[in-house]
Amino acid sequence: MKQILFVDDEPFILEALKRTLNTMHREWDMRFANSGAEALKLMADRPADVVISDMRMPQMNGAQLLNEVMRLHPKTVRLILSGYSDQEMIMQCIGGTHQYLSKPCSQETLRNVVGRALGMDAWLNNDDLKAVVSRLGKLPSMPMLYFKILRQLDSPKATVENVGGIIAQDPGMTAKMLQLVNSAFFGLRRRLTEPTEVVVQLGLETIKALVLGIHVFGELEMPEAGEITAQGLWHHSLATATLARRIAGIEWLENQVAEDAFTAGLLHDVGRLVLLANLPKEYAEALRCSRAENIPLLEAERAVFGATHAEVGGYLLGLWGLPISLVETAVFHHCPGKSPNQTFGPLSIVHVANVLTQEIQACEGGVKPPPLDQDYLAAIGMWERVPIWRSSPGGQKTENPIHEKNSLC
Repeated sequence: MKQILFVDDEPFILEALKRTLNTMHREWDMRFANSGAEALKLMADRPADVVISDMRMPQMNGAQLLNEVMRLHPKTVRLILSGYSDQEMIMQCIGGTHQYLSKPCSQETLRNVVGRALGMDAWLNNDDLKAVVSRLGKLPSMPMLYFKILRQLDSPKATVENVGGIIAQDPGMTAKMLQLVNSAFFGLRRRLTEPTEVVVQLGLETIKALVLGIHVFGELEMPEAGEITAQGLWHHSLATATLARRIAGIEWLENQVAEDAFTAGLLHDVGRLVLLANLPKEYAEALRCSRAENIPLLEAERAVFGATHAEVGGYLLGLWGLPISLVETAVFHHCPGKSPNQTFGPLSIVHVANVLTQEIQACEGGVKPPPLDQDYLAAIGMWERVPIWRSSPGGQKTENPIHEKNSLC
């Protein structure tokens, strides 16, 4: 049974939670604490799978508590449930908090958010990797783009289009912005997937505060894994995203679907970014194993880590509360037939775009590309379209502009 710990200094709030969530007692072992200090004592006795804390509490506020939980119990999912949404509070929460929920919060919403967070255990069955992912407050960005956005935000001529365009080229920046804007931090009524729209919704001043004030982006530093490998990952992600958008256009899908496919393509390999940044020696071994034994990198990752980058990436995006289409694409982009979503959309598009770009890069990168899932594509009625997509600009070896000698496929 999953352990859920609620923390609030108002006794009537805790009593209300007990009554509201009474129907969940068969699924959750719920405990309640009226201070950060009491919560840490309960955690020391029996760590919780999820901690849900109010923000405004005396002596130790919710952000301080969750930062301490992150340090002591890195696998624990950390949520803020609060009625306050001022910018100062938001800035304190970023880093130690996975998701932010606003009071009043319905039983259904709370159950869905916690249930989704707990359900990710089925995707990543490796406690060490869970701890690595759960500790992450941000993802590294490519140095060129990192300094480009710093210069842009420091310029009096900065525009939302320019800033959004830079973010849309970088998986780390995009994932972090989507985590923030899709939480209740900013009170938006719909879930966003487009980086430029995120910048429009938040505004340049908020973006400046996030980037220049509390450094929500981080420059990419992976010397042990090798900078060329990181460059290859970036190029592959952007190439996959671009081809995914092109495939959506070929099939005359709505613009929103095309943009969702682009973002899903940009983030599909975010798990590799996590592994490269945090376990570079082990990931270098997986790369060596893939090339030496001529096996797909996915198999080599499983041998080295006991898990794959797809599982790691899906776990992170789910933990950060990103839209489910992005999470499912990260988890299932190598095996779309295992997804509960058996329709033509971002997942199926990115699955194809990923394989086609890997076929292009494999001849120089030395990593065996994964196969297309023919049965899945045939089942959704799209297998016969593959030759058309393959022959489109970006799907051909002769027309693809990206050729990294050591590209990560």
